[in-house]
Amino acid sequence: MSEIIKEIEAEQLKESVSEFNVGDTVKVYGKIKEGNRERVQIFEGTVLKKQGGSNRATFTVRKFSNGIGVEKTWPLHSPNVEKVEVVRHGKVRRAKLNYLRDRIGKKAKVKELVK
Repeated sequence: MSEIIKEIEAEQLKESVSEFNVGDTVKVYGKIKEGNRERVQIFEGTVLKKQGGSNRATFTVRKFSNGIGVEKTWPLHSPNVEKVEVVRHGKVRRAKLNYLRDRIGKKAKVKELVK
């Protein structure tokens, strides 16, 4: 990549990004625009995957809402993501937890990491 592109991408990075890993249960505070108002909505679930690097990094969070699995993917350095708060750390042995998509109820749980 050229130096110009690297400089532009470096400007778009957030100064502080919270540390979380795949398998963690997180609360994502996302800004939502409704007409001329802007509010913050919380999306709480398990991190399925993190991918990409630099300012293109994204993460996917899955939760169950009324018995239906809902997944949402956010850019990590987006101005629409206010903050990511870790609720609990999960103990996993994989980088991508795609197998959780087929499971519901207690089978879809990730064990908590005890330090």
